[in-house]
Amino acid sequence: MNLSRTYTFDEAQKRLERYCAYQERCHKEVTQKLYEMRMISEARDQIIVHLLQHNFLNEERFAKAFVRGKFRIKKWGKQRLQLELKRRDINKTLINIALSEISESDYYSTFHDLAEKKVKTIKETNVLKKRKKLADYLLYRGWESSLVYDKIRELIP
Repeated sequence: MNLSRTYTFDEAQKRLERYCAYQERCHKEVTQKLYEMRMISEARDQIIVHLLQHNFLNEERFAKAFVRGKFRIKKWGKQRLQLELKRRDINKTLINIALSEISESDYYSTFHDLAEKKVKTIKETNVLKKRKKLADYLLYRGWESSLVYDKIRELIP
């Protein structure tokens, strides 16, 4: 982005409408974008209100889309999803609503498939190191430790 560029209120508003229409955004991302555009605080507030009123910006919709996407594509567990949403200043209620979109059966089958697939790719012969590699992989992706350690005992006796 050209740092010396300045925007009129209308230009900034249109730009942010396109920014939000392209992909779901959270308040934090929109505010950051407005800071980068060097808009004054009154203009930032007015643009955010406009985006909210015209449904360009919807935190619940963002949280649900984020959870669906990261779970389906990156195979993240609930811990990681929760952490990433907190980083984006999404409130706890919306996080819980978004996480409830994942069905229990999808959650466990995704976890099972991910663990099975990963264990086949670990070339380690030392059982303890192999277990650690699998645990690190699954925990990094945000799967609950109780699930991870039960699965490790099942897959690597």
